[in-house]
Amino acid sequence: MKRKNLNNNSNELYSYNNNYDEDNSNNSLNSNNSLTNFDYEEFKKESIKKLYEGKGLTGKEGIFTAMIKDLLESALKGEANHHLDVEKEILKNDFSNRRNGYNTKTIKTDISDFELNTPRDRNGTFEPQLIKKNQTILTNELDSKILGLYGLGMSCRDISSHLEEMYGIEVSKSLISDITNQILPKIEEWQNRPLESIYPFMYLDAIHYKCRDGEKVNTKAFYTVLAINQQGKKDVLGLYISESEGANFWLSVLTDLRNRGVHDTCVICVDGLKGFPEAINTIFPKAEIQLCIIHQIRNSLKYIASKDQKEFMVDLKPVYKANSKDYAEVKLLELENKWGKKYPLVLKSWNSNWENLSTYFKYTDEIRKMIYTTNAVEGLHRQIRKYTKTKGSFTSEIAMKKLMYLAIQNISSKWTKPISNWSLIISQIDIYFEGRLKLDLA
Repeated sequence: MKRKNLNNNSNELYSYNNNYDEDNSNNSLNSNNSLTNFDYEEFKKESIKKLYEGKGLTGKEGIFTAMIKDLLESALKGEANHHLDVEKEILKNDFSNRRNGYNTKTIKTDISDFELNTPRDRNGTFEPQLIKKNQTILTNELDSKILGLYGLGMSCRDISSHLEEMYGIEVSKSLISDITNQILPKIEEWQNRPLESIYPFMYLDAIHYKCRDGEKVNTKAFYTVLAINQQGKKDVLGLYISESEGANFWLSVLTDLRNRGVHDTCVICVDGLKGFPEAINTIFPKAEIQLCIIHQIRNSLKYIASKDQKEFMVDLKPVYKANSKDYAEVKLLELENKWGKKYPLVLKSWNSNWENLSTYFKYTDEIRKMIYTTNAVEGLHRQIRKYTKTKGSFTSEIAMKKLMYLAIQNISSKWTKPISNWSLIISQIDIYFEGRLKLDLA
């Protein structure tokens, strides 16, 4: 009967959880002598004494740790007393509940961890609000610290050791993994966010890492889509991981971009991956493709004898440094006449890829510098490697995805300004691609 009455009045009984009036709370706490038992002057004297003894401010035996523990336990006692007062007022003659000792659990904070005694009642109706029943971390600051360290490339084991050494906090590797898993919904939301309808420039490339898959360690390709929007700011459009780099998977990446709102792009810069231009034209038929000149040169030198490389580069330089496409083709023909018989594979590659290698000749110097190479995305990869340099291999694809996301967020937070000379570049692009940009000139 008592339990039934209690349930009937549950809305009234627990209304203080959502409408915890500060004045009433303070009155209740003070009337029960919970917080007023804290002697600040005594605490101050004891703290000064401990400082002279060389005690730390934080850590298990730290001065602030003891104060936080005392304040929390005093506040929880006040909550328990308030709960019993409210319940007694509601149930009146049917009231039989009372205090029933304490539950002890370890609470972790950003400065230390400590054992906290939480009051309990006989009927089990007391639900503490300051530190909830299953809560073991006091604030989000510790979570932020762990995510920050993880984002810098530290392993769960290293983070655990670091927190224990610096703050005296014992955090298991499994708890660290659980905390970092909290960003997975954010990754999913970021990965599926709507995109702008057109990007003047895109740079597509992949970076490779070792990743454990069960008992095997395989190579995974992380696909990077770096775009420049109409305001001239960089943006990484997605996070894609596959077994290896290939035109077929790039096709699925581009399809995803289109499904998320990208309907056009002016120039796409890529390396010499076979089938890449065809995959791009399938999704963005109006886009102009620029193959990376630097990649083409590197691939060419692989098949040139070391004794001929210096001379070959002297003859090749006038081709890609030419002022016009016509003059570049004249120099390419001279290159073929001199080296074609000795290195037919190299010259065949230049001729077969020439249409996409020579795209940049039609533009001004400002745009040429932006598109003749994939340096923009390679620069991003160099920054990502700073965060992953301690990783011989990732423990899982999820671990790889989490670190890549955090690294990208850290890097992109610095992209606050448009790229250099953007007002001139976008004006020229608007002329070259008349009617395709959606510039806000208001």
